[in-house]
Amino acid sequence: MRTLTATVVTVATAGAGLMASAPTASAATYNGVCGSGYVVVNSAPIANVGTVYLTYNSSTGKNCVVTKRNTTGSPIYMAAYLNKVGDPESSAAIDEGNYTSYAGPVYKYARGVCVEWGGVIGNWQTFNAGSNCGSLAAKTTYAKTGKGLKFRDVHRG
Repeated sequence: MRTLTATVVTVATAGAGLMASAPTASAATYNGVCGSGYVVVNSAPIANVGTVYLTYNSSTGKNCVVTKRNTTGSPIYMAAYLNKVGDPESSAAIDEGNYTSYAGPVYKYARGVCVEWGGVIGNWQTFNAGSNCGSLAAKTTYAKTGKGLKFRDVHRG
């Protein structure tokens, strides 16, 4: 797994919404790469550099996550993460690498269960745990990743 280099700057958590977010210069739009039948059911900004999208296909019961940059550019470290709440980390669907536009799509069957999902662009990460399941309140964490931390370690907060 690739490690990120930077210093830890902030970690904030909110019980039912977003604690803080940086304004987006030109917001990314969902690019449809999850395929036919997938509809955006949630999204979250990643600082001012992009957006992570959670989509759902009611025919298949699958969720899909895509992390999209606001502007295409030189390859930069990006990741898309999706798992069912309560499942082991080893079962998470993750796509990570150096990309010019987006990371993902990653898929997980999750009909009727809560999901945790998130994305990374460069040194910025957004993670949402316990969302899109009805009665459980969402918690979102924003963090600038730290030196020597792996994507899976940062969101365990």
